[in-house]
Amino acid sequence: MIRVAMLSMAHVHAMGYGQQVKRSADAEIACVWDDDPARGRAAAAKLEVPFEDNLHGVLGDSSIDGVVINAETSKHQDVILAAAEAGKHIFTEKALTVRTADADIVVQAVRRAGIKFMISLPQRSNPETLFLKRCLDEGYLGQVTLMRARIAHAAALDRWFKEGSLWFGDASLAGGGSLFDLGCHTVDAMRWLLGDPESVIAVTSNIAKAYDIDDQCVAVIQFKSGATGILDVSWVHRAGPNTWEIYGTEGFAGRGFPGQAVQLQSRKAEVAGLTGTFSPARLPEGLPSPLEQWIGAVAHDAPMDITIEDGRNLTQLLEGIYTSAREGRAVRFD
Repeated sequence: MIRVAMLSMAHVHAMGYGQQVKRSADAEIACVWDDDPARGRAAAAKLEVPFEDNLHGVLGDSSIDGVVINAETSKHQDVILAAAEAGKHIFTEKALTVRTADADIVVQAVRRAGIKFMISLPQRSNPETLFLKRCLDEGYLGQVTLMRARIAHAAALDRWFKEGSLWFGDASLAGGGSLFDLGCHTVDAMRWLLGDPESVIAVTSNIAKAYDIDDQCVAVIQFKSGATGILDVSWVHRAGPNTWEIYGTEGFAGRGFPGQAVQLQSRKAEVAGLTGTFSPARLPEGLPSPLEQWIGAVAHDAPMDITIEDGRNLTQLLEGIYTSAREGRAVRFD
């Protein structure tokens, strides 16, 4: 049984992670720490564990094996570095850090510490995403030429972020708005599917004026493979399907279309000698969630499918998109 400390309850998913730990047969929550005592004490009471107000005291407790970090994104670097120095295994919410330079420092520290590290990128465990990845790996689409991905809801229109979650609308704490929060997973999935980026040009806007931060972003990413990615992220859309479309020289694959989990059209795929458009009823089996993978790795040295380098690469692409939008120019990646 591994003992886990919850470090900050700032993120909206923090309580969900706490409940996942409590349900695990291999882990238990030792305590909650938060730099906001009122928020931390309330969460600790719900989780029925002690509240601690001294971070270094928690990290100095030899009975604690790992930490689940849910701090505001701008605070990730300091909390992660402190946990790594203390030799604690780390699970963290996304994004890893706001800046790539800070992410590189975190990667080095985690490598030196030799700890188990996981960042929450649950799209990679999703059956629909795994199906698209298989389509690409099997060559059903031929050479991939274009991916278009949309993710949107009405958070800014309806002012979802209030009180304890208001920091999502504060760039100094969150790092960014709709793109950093909602678009994070789609940006990661696009890079995972299409490979390393070469350049990006982007536009962000603040339409609802609900928060002093971007509530819509459109980015066009050129990948080293030759594929182009079009990313559409918004907090100001009330309706519409959140679709992913991937086009190639031999076909098309996508997800999120009304009435269909996934769709494949390919000259390379045959069923009983027939080719055409397929909507399979059975998808690849989903992987354990990132948190479940992390607990398994700490408790049983089980493998994990997401690396700290994936987190670093996500930050790099996010930073490039924001730099392009802010400076009105294309940004190239090394």
